[in-house]
This record gives sequence, structure tokens and C-alpha cells, in this order.
Amino acid sequence: MGISALGTGSSILTQDLLDKLKAADEQAQIQPLDLEIANQKDKLAEYNVIDANITNLYDAIGELKTPALFDERQVSVDGTSVEISAAANSDIQDFTLEVTQLATKEIAESGSYTDTTDTIANGAGTLTLNVGDQSFDIDYTDTMTLDDLKKAINDVAGDAANATIVKVGDGDFRLFLNSVDTGSNQAISITDNSGNLSGTQLTDDMTTVQEGVDAEFTFNGESITRSSNNVDDLITGYDITLKSLGTSVVSVEQNRDNIMEKLDSFVEKYNAAMDELARATKNSTDPNERGIFAGESSMRALQASLRSMMDSVGGGVGTIYEYGFDIDKDGKLTLDKTVLNKKIDENPANVEAFFSGGEFEKADGTTTTVEGIFVEMNATVESYTKFNGLLDNFKDYINDSISSLEESKEKAQERIESRYATMQQQFAAYDAMIAQFNNSASAFQQMMDATKSDDN
Repeated sequence: MGISALGTGSSILTQDLLDKLKAADEQAQIQPLDLEIANQKDKLAEYNVIDANITNLYDAIGELKTPALFDERQVSVDGTSVEISAAANSDIQDFTLEVTQLATKEIAESGSYTDTTDTIANGAGTLTLNVGDQSFDIDYTDTMTLDDLKKAINDVAGDAANATIVKVGDGDFRLFLNSVDTGSNQAISITDNSGNLSGTQLTDDMTTVQEGVDAEFTFNGESITRSSNNVDDLITGYDITLKSLGTSVVSVEQNRDNIMEKLDSFVEKYNAAMDELARATKNSTDPNERGIFAGESSMRALQASLRSMMDSVGGGVGTIYEYGFDIDKDGKLTLDKTVLNKKIDENPANVEAFFSGGEFEKADGTTTTVEGIFVEMNATVESYTKFNGLLDNFKDYINDSISSLEESKEKAQERIESRYATMQQQFAAYDAMIAQFNNSASAFQQMMDATKSDDN
């Protein structure tokens, strides 16, 4: 008998009664599992927030543990005559550059042609283009035009000279050649090797429009000459571009802005991680205030480890608090850059060693090798973030708990479904029996009523 007919025989063993019994069992067996699954998923969501904060902190520490950070240079120029960049670990110094002459390219101009289609030769032959100490042979024919020659020069000698045709006036077209490089050794000339050029426009009539000259400048008063306005061999690591005549005062310093920016990032990421851990592990009798990891020893251990590492790093030669760091009563980390800048001014090598490792000079003049506070911090945080580290294991524990609870819920649901499927069949059978009894009683009552009627 189908479940839709349940109760039709008795009006007692109904589907409504069966549903209520099933709901009561689900509330007793399934609902606690649902609540615990939701709790574990909330833990997983909070874990992901903490893990992201710890990863950000680890990355910020990673940018500070390398000595290369302290090798970066910052250049300031007072003046417009030069532009300068300084490579990492180049000399720190102040100097003056006075530009008295900029290097120029050699520019030469041919004699006049009436059009770009004028032929340049009476027969076949070869000419040689000379640019400084370089020579380029170019074949010509009696059909080669001025435009053809321009293209041939650019194809053959384009690395040394550029050719272009300029219309100076009506019926006056000229070939202009300019050296690619600057300097006094870029003289340009053309030699006719075959004597078949149709005129002297490219040889005797070739005139210099601009002479190539060397750059001239002084470095702290010392006269310097270079063939280019781009000077990269004056001081190792310096790339100097001469821009205009005049004097510029240059200062090359350690790039403290970059160092401070990365230290600010470290402070920000440390505070964010500690704030999140404090919220997640907070103890309180008020369930609305109690942190989801209040009872988790691993999260409390992480919180304590991050706090204690700030007191323990330093390699025995100092503490972070001597370099401008401070932690208030609420655990908030701050950095006094005035204190740190003073430390850098006094002994930049010691600050670099203290932060990132190296030789540290002690007050008595002796030196010792230190690991560097950010190298030490990196090792501490890495023990939590590395593959199969404490955070990984904790995440696995939560995921395993969720899987186990979902499996238990599935089995409990299966047991309930099986039980009530059986009860449905039993209720149907009982309902049929009651219906049969009711029918028999009804028939008996009808017989009794008929007998009583006959007696009357």
C-alpha cells in the first residue's frame, strides 16, 4: 500500500504522525552534526584569514632579510644639466658636474639635385662612404637615382650613418648624412672609386653642416672628455646622461625610502596577523565575544611565538627596541624612524648586519657574525607556513573533522531513512488490519441492527 493511503483505514497511523516521529529523530541525531559541521567550516574560514595574514607577514619579512635591500641607491640632482642613475652597491658620495659642451653628431650635406629621381652616375661603379674610421662600399649603376642611393646607404651603413633627402627649395634636393654616434671622430665623406659619378655633388660638393664634437664636463672641477653624452664609465655603477650646459650638484645615497617602505609593510603585516590571532583566540564567557579558536592550543602557540620572537631576535648584539621598534601594552608594533635613521647615520654597516646578517662591530671594536633579525624571524614564521608545517597540519585537522562529521551525518541519515521506510510498511500493515477489524465490526453491527428490527 502506498504511503499516500496511510491512515485511511484507522485515522490513527497517519503520514503526519510518521513525519513528526522522523523529524524528532533528525533533530536528535542530524541537527547536532549539522551544527558541528557549520562550526568546523567557520573554523576553516577563520583559519584561511589567519593563514593569509601569516603569509603576508612572511613575505614582508622575506623582503627585509636580504642584504641586497641595503645596497640599493637613491640619487638626487640639484640642477638640470645631467640625469644620473646608480646601480646597487655603487659608491655613496656627493659631487658636482659642470657640463661645458655636449657631444654632437657629424652632419654632412651633398650638392644640389633637381629631383629625387635624378640619376647620380653615367655608368656602373663603386663609391665608398667613410664615417669616422669605418668604410662602406656601395655599388652604383647608370640608372641609380638619388633616392636609390639614400636607400642603399641606409641598408649598407645604417649602423654608422643615416641618410635622408631634404627639399631645400624648388628644384633643390640634397642628400643629408648624419652619424649615428656622437664625437669628434665621426667625419663623413664619400669617395668615387670608379669615376663614373655624374657630378661632384657627392664628393667635392659634400659639405659639413655640423661637426661632431666630444662632450666636455668637469667632475668636482676635474676636466673630463667623452665622445658620447651617455657616460657609464666615469664611476662604476653610475649611468650619467649629459642633458644641457650648466652645473648640477649630485648626491648618491642609500635608498632609505625603500628600506622604510618595506619596514612599514612589515609593521603593518605583523600587527594585522596579531590582531586577527587575538580576536580568534579571545577567551570570554560571552559566546558573542569568545574567539572561535579560544580553545585551540596550536593557534595560541602561534600567537605566543610571534610575540616572543620580537624579544628574542638580535643574535646577542642588541634588541629591536634599540633600533626604533616598540610594542605597546596591547601588542601593537610601532617603528620610530628618527631613532632608526640615527642608527643608520652612525653605523650603516651595523644596521645592515643586525637586520639582514653579516659582520657586526661591537662597542669594544671586535666583530662577530650575526644571522640578522629578519633571517631569524623568517625561520620562526616559516616553521608555521612551510609545507606540512603547523598551519598545514591544523588545516588538515579541520578538513578531516569536517569529512568525518559529514560521513557520520550521511550514515545517520541513512539509518533514519531505512528505519522510517520500515515503519512506513509496518504502519501500512497495521492500518490495513485496523481497517479490516473496523469493517468486520461494521458488518456485525449491521447484522445486530437487522435482527433487532425483525424482532420488533
